[in-house]
Amino acid sequence: MRGNGKAAVGWRTRKLAGRSEADGTGMARTADQGSAGSHAGDVEKLAECLAAYAPHDGSFELRIPGVFASRFSRLNKECAHGLRLPCLSIVAQGEKTVIVGQETFSYDPTRMLVYSVALPVAAMITQASAAKPYLALRLDLDPRKIAELVLKVYPRGVPAAQERRAVYITPADPRILNAATRLMECLGQPRDVDLLAPLVVDEILIRMLRGPIGVRVAQMGFAESSVQRIAQAISWLRANYAQPMKVEELAELAHMSLSSFHQHFRMVTSMSPLQYQKVLRLQEARRLMLSAMMDASSASQRVGYLSASQFSREYSRFFGNAPTRDIARLRSEAPMWA
Repeated sequence: MRGNGKAAVGWRTRKLAGRSEADGTGMARTADQGSAGSHAGDVEKLAECLAAYAPHDGSFELRIPGVFASRFSRLNKECAHGLRLPCLSIVAQGEKTVIVGQETFSYDPTRMLVYSVALPVAAMITQASAAKPYLALRLDLDPRKIAELVLKVYPRGVPAAQERRAVYITPADPRILNAATRLMECLGQPRDVDLLAPLVVDEILIRMLRGPIGVRVAQMGFAESSVQRIAQAISWLRANYAQPMKVEELAELAHMSLSSFHQHFRMVTSMSPLQYQKVLRLQEARRLMLSAMMDASSASQRVGYLSASQFSREYSRFFGNAPTRDIARLRSEAPMWA
């Protein structure tokens, strides 16, 4: 679900199960209820698997490359900021909201979320408790693997994508949920991790490519697609965020005119290139002060700020507190942020 403003953070989805186009015979409703029951069973199984491999709050890298399990047992008091790489996120229990630029996205067991490029995001767990923690599976997306599978899914070529974005929300596919559960079950058998898990990952990717957002996900695998051109510019920004940036050079790197680059960058990321660089700098400065024990002046210089006062102003606007107060508060809440 995509929305704008604070109201979207509190948004709750209506359950998809039970909706009917019945003509009075009750047959359609029965079919919907059966589908809903299957979906609920797949979600419950996946939640059990995730709980076993995420024994306490945090994100856990599993033995299957690019697969992570997350658990959080309490709501966030405020947004957690970080960089999210291209991935598929499946929630088995609870609900999460992410903010990208000025847009807000919420997802839960009825909806899956896909990031097509690396993005600085703000996130909040909006539904979780000790009894029913937030449980989610993350599968990192490799553009090379997607390009390989696109040739099989679309042997006659990929249809034109009308919308090119960095974040997509799509209804949870029971077949993908079932495959995700089988992927987690591979962890119980060491030989399955090497032999079967890669095949199950391919199945998940193929089902995504054949699904409602498949044409859009396919753009990740083509170097000449506008999404991948913007991804090249993003890769440069991530590697050189502390350096002065010339948008003209980024446009040249993406093989676009300046006006086209601005338009596509904002369309994909919901931010301008300058805003993207600023968020990267502020997030890294916060990390340096919190983890490397740097003072605000040193951290601001490390990430490319020439003016300490400008850094303090932009940091305060972005995180809601001056650097010193913000870091002191975060350290006092160290267990939650860890």
